[in-house]
Amino acid sequence: MDATNGFIVLFLLVIAWFFYKKFAKVKGLTELNHTVFAEKLKETKPHMLIDVREPQEFKSGHIAGAKNIPLSQLDQRLSEIPKDKALFLYCQSGMRSKQAAAKLMRSGYGSLHHLQGGFMAWNGKRMS
Repeated sequence: MDATNGFIVLFLLVIAWFFYKKFAKVKGLTELNHTVFAEKLKETKPHMLIDVREPQEFKSGHIAGAKNIPLSQLDQRLSEIPKDKALFLYCQSGMRSKQAAAKLMRSGYGSLHHLQGGFMAWNGKRMS
């Protein structure tokens, strides 16, 4: 194998790894459709609803009762997230909330729930 073929193989492996990390399920994360997410949110006490989108996205509309902790600030704001509550996470499409869930799992958080399809899939009450 020459250097060019080796580079192509390495590049393809990096791309495959990136997509795997981006789209793979997060162990310990419960993925819920919008109907089940809304039901679980009502019946689970105590809980915290976290919108991991950026502040301008949050201001344009969010789920009632959500706290805005952007994924980009999550590491610096872990002290605002209690470990003794069920956490319900969402973003715009579901990708960032999965990344947030993985970070929270690595930081010792449990009872994580994620809105499949994100805010775009939400049919419940919206705040602005």
